[in-house]
Amino acid sequence: MSILIKICGMRDPDNIREMLTLNPDFMGFIFYSKSPRFVMSPESLQNIYFGQNTQKTGVFVNATEEEIMHTVKLYDLHAVQLHGEESVNLCRSLRKNGLLVLKAFQINSAEDFDATFEYNHQVDYFLFDTKSASYGGSGSKFDWSLLEAYKGDIPFFLSGGIGTDDVEAIQMINHPYFRGVDLNSRFEIAPAIKDYILLKQFIKKFNDYE
Repeated sequence: MSILIKICGMRDPDNIREMLTLNPDFMGFIFYSKSPRFVMSPESLQNIYFGQNTQKTGVFVNATEEEIMHTVKLYDLHAVQLHGEESVNLCRSLRKNGLLVLKAFQINSAEDFDATFEYNHQVDYFLFDTKSASYGGSGSKFDWSLLEAYKGDIPFFLSGGIGTDDVEAIQMINHPYFRGVDLNSRFEIAPAIKDYILLKQFIKKFNDYE
């Protein structure tokens, strides 16, 4: 099965257009004001053609449903990624509104997967990130061998400090519900500005392995 590619933390219109030529499956835009990659205005995404293959994804942290839906409509988002303590009811309601929902969990031990149980079949994907004091964006990896402890059946993305040197290790992951990788800080020139060459090299190596 082909692994999905999500490029996250985008903001600059020219950089967005450049990354879209790589045909990522998802592109993430962060609507959390404490993030250095915070999207501040709708102009960032106006007049950009995303095509049929890239899911425009908004990343939120403990926002209300009203705030999320307002942003979804303003930026014409297809999917949402929730990085805080969002409830099952919120996830369910967002899906009923036609959105694809990714729910993030910070992982440091096998027991951390217990938090996913109540979200089973209430979201489309989980995203497993490195445990940190902030909500993601640490640039560090967690111990991927812990993925063996995940016994759920919701497909998941792997996040947290993934870079160009990780292709072979990622290809060795044989969990039946591993579906994609979330690429962000290790591919940046500056916050929210991605290195086209690095991402192109990663995706090519990835495709060559598949």
